[in-house]
Amino acid sequence: MENSDAVILEKIQSLKKRRNAIFLVHNYQLGEIQDIADFIGDSLELSQKAAKTDAEVIVFCGVHFMAETAAILCPDKTVLLPDRHAGCPMADMITAERLREKKKEHPGATVVCYVNTPASVKAESDICCTSANAVRIVEKLDAEEIIFVPDQYLGSYVASKTGKKMILWPGYCPTHTRIQTEAVLRQKAEHPQAKVIVHPECRPEVTALADEVLSTGGMIRFARESEAEEIIVGTEIGILYRLRKENPGKKFLAASEQAVCPRMKLITLETVLWSLENMSHQVKVPERTRLRAKAAVDKMLEAG
Repeated sequence: MENSDAVILEKIQSLKKRRNAIFLVHNYQLGEIQDIADFIGDSLELSQKAAKTDAEVIVFCGVHFMAETAAILCPDKTVLLPDRHAGCPMADMITAERLREKKKEHPGATVVCYVNTPASVKAESDICCTSANAVRIVEKLDAEEIIFVPDQYLGSYVASKTGKKMILWPGYCPTHTRIQTEAVLRQKAEHPQAKVIVHPECRPEVTALADEVLSTGGMIRFARESEAEEIIVGTEIGILYRLRKENPGKKFLAASEQAVCPRMKLITLETVLWSLENMSHQVKVPERTRLRAKAAVDKMLEAG
């Protein structure tokens, strides 16, 4: 570690104590950010942690919709996103107004909203889901028609697993769509003994090549419990840092080196320090929107 990093870390820890802050860090973050986490996980795990923390300040090292979810669940806390530009292109592919138009076309439909959406979209939805629980949430629904927003690939995966009729929004994750079948097949050819795990945001032809289709939290558990010595990982490559750190006896290979989310990589030790010093950027949700969005998130959390 460079001396400058050591100085920054010392300042961060001092400010963290003074502010009574907690660091919630997503699995795709830079290694240096994962190393300062109080809790690291996928968006569902982090949402649950946000709801239970006694800290006064939540520093959310992820992207905007995740910090917003923490603000929805913790209105009495200050939620900070260290870089205001850390957004999610998929979340930007849907708006509350466009969802209202879709609901008018299908007046009897239940709206299932992936957590990767703005709070205003959650407020227009009946229930939220994450990649970890989407199949289970949809399976339990007693609905003739389901509008699923915004990820068409997660939606089509859920439809294939549940047999439910789903109206899919044409959104997608640019990072996961960069993972191509050719790259996975090349890794499989070079590592024939390896298990392949991929995220359900990947294209159907990529998930078809997987031994397991898993959320990032599911990938962490699979890596820990599997007897496989080599694992090909089809998701944003930031997760490899944690997988290698927690499973030093196993080899982890990126399904594609192209699977990088530039927005996730905007948060650095410098931006975390700056955020704590200036108490910015604060993420807030208008109360009316927050209450409606919270109802959809609460239904998800109740469903387990």
